[in-house]
Amino acid sequence: MNRVLFNRITINPEVCHGRPSIRNTRYTVDLLLDLLSSGMSENEILEDYPAIESADIKACLMFASQLTKVKSLNKIVA
Repeated sequence: MNRVLFNRITINPEVCHGRPSIRNTRYTVDLLLDLLSSGMSENEILEDYPAIESADIKACLMFASQLTKVKSLNKIVA
């Protein structure tokens, strides 16, 4: 795992209600993943969101990849 990329993902209760975001901004990991899954290219995202860098997109993909490696999920009942 590339720690430099992984450090671009922040979780801060003061930003986006604690959802994983890019470098403590209001650009969330799920936003970038949704853009990619809708068919936007990396270049299109970089053009539309000038604050986003190529490494941020790679960090989101790496973050998502790590989440799929979780061995078990537990349902949390509130």
